[in-house]
Amino acid sequence: MPSSASPRDKRPNNSKPRSPSATPPQEVRIIGGLWKRSKLPVSALPGLRPTPNRVRETLFNWLGQDLTGFRCIDAFAGSGALGFEAASRGATEVLLVDTDAGLVQSLRQSASRLKATVVGVEREEGLTALRRRAGRGVDLVFLDPPFLDGNNDTLVRDALAASKGCLGPQGLVYLESPRVWGAEELAALGLSVHRQGKAGAVHFALLSLLPASA
Repeated sequence: MPSSASPRDKRPNNSKPRSPSATPPQEVRIIGGLWKRSKLPVSALPGLRPTPNRVRETLFNWLGQDLTGFRCIDAFAGSGALGFEAASRGATEVLLVDTDAGLVQSLRQSASRLKATVVGVEREEGLTALRRRAGRGVDLVFLDPPFLDGNNDTLVRDALAASKGCLGPQGLVYLESPRVWGAEELAALGLSVHRQGKAGAVHFALLSLLPASA
């Protein structure tokens, strides 16, 4: 899962900053499913930080590997690694969203090369895309918004709220962020932690809806 100013030229959407000394990869590989080992390009944009292989592997272990029938939105798509991984594992509908024109073109090219007919690509703000799909019964939302100078709390909170609005009853949200989001914070948004982990400075979690009575 899973691009958008941050460290990304003040662009408000979809990117994943690293430390200045880190060298981003030029490509990532899909790690499972139909397109296993297929390469996805990673554009040389400031702050673009694709989800590492080991984190994606953990996430899809949590999800059970087979995503047959899932409807997914990757709201800050970047390289598209999270969304393409989901499609590779059987998701029937995957929407990749990014604001950067070059990234959108690259995502469309990757979808065409892989003959990924279930993958759609839109140039749009991630929050707008989520809010427009309120009530759509989405199964899985990937949120890897930009780390705005190490603090993206407002963007994450808004994205979580928008994600909740478009989820189905058993829907899940995958979140990457620079800090742990506590149980009380998430409960205020109607969400709870299903699984969570940490890789370097990045915290990641799979979130589920709180029962209506909670």
